[in-house]
Amino acid sequence: MKQFDNVMIFNHPLINHKIAILRDKRTSMKEFRELIEEITTLMTFECLKEGVPTVDVEVETPLEVCTQRMVKDNAIAVVPILRAGLGMVNGVHVLFPTARVGHIGMYRDEETLEPKEYYCKLPEGIEDKLVLVLDPMLATGGSACDAITSLKKRGCKNIKFMAIIGAPEGVSKVAQTHPDVMVYVSTLDRCLNENGYILPGLGDAGDRLLGTK
Repeated sequence: MKQFDNVMIFNHPLINHKIAILRDKRTSMKEFRELIEEITTLMTFECLKEGVPTVDVEVETPLEVCTQRMVKDNAIAVVPILRAGLGMVNGVHVLFPTARVGHIGMYRDEETLEPKEYYCKLPEGIEDKLVLVLDPMLATGGSACDAITSLKKRGCKNIKFMAIIGAPEGVSKVAQTHPDVMVYVSTLDRCLNENGYILPGLGDAGDRLLGTK
């Protein structure tokens, strides 16, 4: 895959360890959900290393008063792409429990594989926040691109996208369509199959999170 300045592929041994368990078809729904959250927390730490709105505050220690930098209040919003993206929200909230949450509902046409939006509910003032768009699987990139476009139409300017498993086709599409959006992916898999599923992948993340088929 071509290298892009706005793409970061993680190669962290702890994340790789958790993804190995995540892929296993024998992994229970409970453990699958916990792993999604844990991996998201690890990714969020790196994702928010730059571009987070901060302010200087005065803090009184037991010895003196000092100036300390803190994340600006109400500065971050989380927007999971329904439904699988819901499984990543708690992983962000571990680090930023006050982050506002919006939702974008996308479904993939089984024949054309094209995404279609069916729901959008966003926090007030989201255009002034750093927005984290979440989806565990970045396959064709269609849903991710459309979700980001939808946010931009609503005035969002500071957007980051996070996926746990990505296919080269999807990563390339998002990176090229939205060069101003930083794309974070835990693991880059081999390719898509004829049905648009990631190989080796981990199956349908939504089904495995929610116990549906």
